[in-house]
Parts: sequence; C-alpha cells; structure tokens
Amino acid sequence: MSIAYFNGDYLPLDQVRISPLDRGFLFGDSVYEVIPSYAGEFFMLPAHLERLDRSLAAIRILSPFDAGQWTALLEDLLARNADPATPDLGVYLQVTRGVAPRDHAFPPDARPTVLAMVSPIRPLPEAVRTEGVAAVTAEDRRWGHCDIKATTLLANVLNRQAAVEQGAVEAILLRDGQLTEGAASNVLVVLDGRLVTPPLAPSVLPGVTRSRVLDLARELGYPVEECAVSESELARAEEIWLTSSTREILPVTRLNDRVVGAGHPGPVWQALHAAYQAAKPGAPVSEPMQSGGAA
Repeated sequence: MSIAYFNGDYLPLDQVRISPLDRGFLFGDSVYEVIPSYAGEFFMLPAHLERLDRSLAAIRILSPFDAGQWTALLEDLLARNADPATPDLGVYLQVTRGVAPRDHAFPPDARPTVLAMVSPIRPLPEAVRTEGVAAVTAEDRRWGHCDIKATTLLANVLNRQAAVEQGAVEAILLRDGQLTEGAASNVLVVLDGRLVTPPLAPSVLPGVTRSRVLDLARELGYPVEECAVSESELARAEEIWLTSSTREILPVTRLNDRVVGAGHPGPVWQALHAAYQAAKPGAPVSEPMQSGGAA
C-alpha cells in the first residue's frame, strides 16, 4: 500500500479518512495537480506549483504552503514511496476549501484539506508507439473557467466515458466549431507543416506538458503557432497529439473512425517524443538535439 500525505501526516493511503462535510466532497470546491516524477526526481515541479497557486487564487483559497514547503513535502512523499520496481511516479495533489457545515457560501474559518498520493507512471506501450490511439470528437459543454484546474470534472468524465464506449482513449472537444482541448488532455495538431494548438483562454487548461512540448518543438526548428483550429482543420490534420502530465504525448492515428495522416505516428511526433524522453530526469545523456522542421 502506498503512503499518502494528508493534513500534516504521512500514512497508508487506505487509512486516509476525509470528512463527509469536506467542501471538496460536497461541492467540488477544490483544485488539484498531477505532477510526474522519473527515477525519484520531479519533472517540471516549479511550473506545476505555479499553476497550483494560480488555481487556488482563482477560487480564493489561501495556499497552505509556499513553494519551498510544497517542494519539501512532495519530495518527502516521493522518498517514502521509493521502490525500484516502480521508479516513475505521478503525484496527485488536491487542496479543498476544508470542512464546514454545508452552505454554498464560503465558510469564514475553514482550514484547507491537503491530500497527496502517488501512482505508477508506465512507459508508453510499444503498440501505441507504432500504431497510435483512437479518439472521437464531442461537444464541449464544460463550464466557462476550464483554465482553473478544478476537481469539478463531471462533464469531462461523461465525455471520456462516451469515448471509451466507442473504443477510443479520449474525447477531443469542440465549442462552436472550434477545437478547445481533450477531456483530460491538451490537443496539438500538425497542419500544413506547422505545429498548431489553440491559444490559452478560459476554455483551455494551461498544460505544463503542452508548454514543454511547444518549447521543444521550437528548439527543434518546427514552426509553432498558438491559434484557433476549426473542426474542418482538425479533420484534415497530418498529425494529432494529446498531451498530459502522465500520458506525456499520445499520437492519435484514428479520429471518429477515420485515419489521421498515414495511419501511424508521424515523423514530427517521433521527433518530439524522442526529445521529450531525453528531457526527463534520469534520461541517458545523448547528442544535442538537431534542428529540423516539419515536412
């Protein structure tokens, strides 16, 4: 059983007890982060903590820790869960407004509830590397502040379940005929030789992995644009990718039962996937990245 952090204590996950009056349970009045670690070292931790602070500020919860305290807490959690059999771990961190009598208005004196727990990050299966994954499109019916990483995810859950029931791994969401993101991912496409993704807006989560992939693409010499992507442009994209902290970069090779590009992970994904792996903690030292450019 893994060890969790809960309100100042480290204890087995199955011993964590959360009050039924916790506002995270009653209202989804909480935010979260998922932070990857490789070989016992966090990857892009400062960016995740910055986003956590933005989410907490957006819903008016005072952060219980500063960046240094968060780092010490999470590094301690990693050390307590160290296991050579599972060297790569994702940390799920959630902060709620706390425990109070049920009332929609903010309680005046509630103390935030803090939970952090770990789960293994598995390497990308060989079948995905060679064949890619399937996705479907769906209408984006989420609330108006998807840039806040809140736990109010029912619309995402329903979209993801609908995708699974159609044999896909993700629902790619469209609002008014424009791409926003996936139910649990950001979406990037290769379109006319450019790597394109929707610009950051209230309808798009500022993904940490998204940002790192865009930076790596620029370093490799690929043209990068953050601009609107229409449904018709998505349908004719040469490559489609899903990015998230623990799934990293997934190549979509089938969209709504239609082949994407050549029907297998494309050359730009191959280059970015390799660059991302090389950037992770514990990666073997390799030759400097060569500039390329989308074909």
